[in-house]
Amino acid sequence: MVNFVEAQKPVLRALVKLAGLRQLTLEIYPGTVMSFWIPKEKIPKKSTTKEIVPVGKIGDVNKNKNKGEGKKEKPAVVLVHGFAAEGIVTWQFQVGALTKLYSVYIPDLLFFGGSSSAAADRSPDFQAECLAAALDQLEVAKCTVVGFSYGGMVACKMAEARPDLVKAMVVSGSVTAMTDSISEETMERLGFSSSKELLLPESVKGLKALLKVATYKKLWFPDFLHRDYLEVMFSNRNERAELLEGLLRCNKDDHVPNLSQRILLLWGENDNIFHLELAQNMKDQLGDNATLQSIEKAGHLVHLERPCAYTRHLKNFLALVNAQDTLE
Repeated sequence: MVNFVEAQKPVLRALVKLAGLRQLTLEIYPGTVMSFWIPKEKIPKKSTTKEIVPVGKIGDVNKNKNKGEGKKEKPAVVLVHGFAAEGIVTWQFQVGALTKLYSVYIPDLLFFGGSSSAAADRSPDFQAECLAAALDQLEVAKCTVVGFSYGGMVACKMAEARPDLVKAMVVSGSVTAMTDSISEETMERLGFSSSKELLLPESVKGLKALLKVATYKKLWFPDFLHRDYLEVMFSNRNERAELLEGLLRCNKDDHVPNLSQRILLLWGENDNIFHLELAQNMKDQLGDNATLQSIEKAGHLVHLERPCAYTRHLKNFLALVNAQDTLE
């Protein structure tokens, strides 16, 4: 029987390729690989999407390719997905709008898409470490990171650990650290026993409940599409459950990271998972470098519900950040 969600993937991949990106799998450490969509000019000529590119190969190829060229590279933007879908599914409405002016990189975090690891570490710190190592391998010297939900937490970890790499951030529907108090309050308010029950649904009913709290507008899809989505987008369940446990384990100290980057908190005004009030508190904690912008009639999935408004604010922020770099 045809899985209609799986059947849409070739169309989405074709659209992303039209925007100038190509897929590549990078070896970060032995046993740890990360799948990326990257600018096509970064792809080694003889590589294929099924080939795992070992550490060092991309750098060597690009040094030879760009030798003697005076062409200035476009500013790098890294789009980091959340917990319920892989990279290009999450950012499908933003890719085409950004690639003309920016070098866009879209990773699949570990245990999403084609990324995996034999390591036991399930913390967002390890995700951030692997993402930074991959960007180093791709010779990205500086970038703006856009993180949604779980991806926002990973982005904050990477920005804290690698201020030399991350020059600015956009965070949507996320927190700097998923503490016990935030998790317990959120789950109790939403009527779920745990983040696993919310974010790793096992039934059509569970997926409908997740979509209900994640969106402003009440969406309707036939049950077979929900079943198809569950089959395609919720693989590696055991590992992802461990990722959720890792979120809480690594944040027992409840510290506010010392982030020097300019940060835009871009929020759905009606986010039921992480309320706008939580975003305001986070802005106050982060200080003068942080700005909060809300989008009305949008929930947690703001980038999908209001893609035009979201992309407009994103592009304005990117233009401002890169204009300041030019002046400096």
